[in-house]
Amino acid sequence: MRPYSLLTSILYLIGPMLIIVSHIGSLLVLVTGLSWGAIAWILLLYVIRMLGTTGIYHRLLTHKSYQVPAPLLWIGCIVTASAGQMGPSWWKAHHMSHHQHSDQALDTHSPYAPVQGIRGFLWSQGGWLLSSRFFPDKLPSDVESDRVLQVIDRLHFVPVVALGAISYFMGGLEYLGAFFLSTTLLFHGVQTVNSLSHIWGNQPFVTSDNSRNNWFVAFLTLGEGWHNLHHAFQSSSRHGMTIHDGKVVYLPDPTFSFIKLLESLKLASKLRLPSEKDLLAKANKQNLQNLELAELAIASGKSKDS
Repeated sequence: MRPYSLLTSILYLIGPMLIIVSHIGSLLVLVTGLSWGAIAWILLLYVIRMLGTTGIYHRLLTHKSYQVPAPLLWIGCIVTASAGQMGPSWWKAHHMSHHQHSDQALDTHSPYAPVQGIRGFLWSQGGWLLSSRFFPDKLPSDVESDRVLQVIDRLHFVPVVALGAISYFMGGLEYLGAFFLSTTLLFHGVQTVNSLSHIWGNQPFVTSDNSRNNWFVAFLTLGEGWHNLHHAFQSSSRHGMTIHDGKVVYLPDPTFSFIKLLESLKLASKLRLPSEKDLLAKANKQNLQNLELAELAIASGKSKDS
């Protein structure tokens, strides 16, 4: 028996139903066409809600890679819920389980378990949401202890419906179709972190799983595709870092730029980042083209600390 109520389970089930509705609703654009305004609406909704998923649900709520005032966290979670990304408790529960069992049998959405190949890809790309794995085994106590976050979690579907209604009143069926299409594109964009970022890409850092840095996924997800770095340094507020020729190289990471913007506005603090010494120490030696330089940099860092 799951450690949450039957009502919570029922409310959670509305999530995958809305995702299915979004896929079907996207077909509206074939009838209405898309004006430049509707295209701009698609892009705006995609970027804002993707930032909510990456910067709020993932790096802030789940991994606590920086801190913000509680009202900003609440608002960010409402925005992210409007993307059809479920609520904060559900999302964090699944993501923490993924890290605990990454690419093993208990990983909720690995492309390697319970099946592999094209079936594994489809499973990790969203098929798992239509299975019993959809329900988390337990909910995170820190999120559940915040009454506002708990309410947002249970009523996760309200922001989705509200944003759909706003879109309709802005531009009728054309903008409603644009909303559905944006939500569908964002859903699959997020899922590529589960699928493509565990199948294709490089592994500059040592981890115990198949996480990879994938530039295409990083583009779609505003920096989340630098997934091997994330698995190597889960609490880092910046994912866009790699190792090349024995040196740390910084990669485009729009989500980190968003976090830095919040910091400049005094809305974010205590950003967590690994040092270059830590990055080099955890580098995959097979990917170091100049191991001597890396070892020299590590030794130099130690001498500065002493």
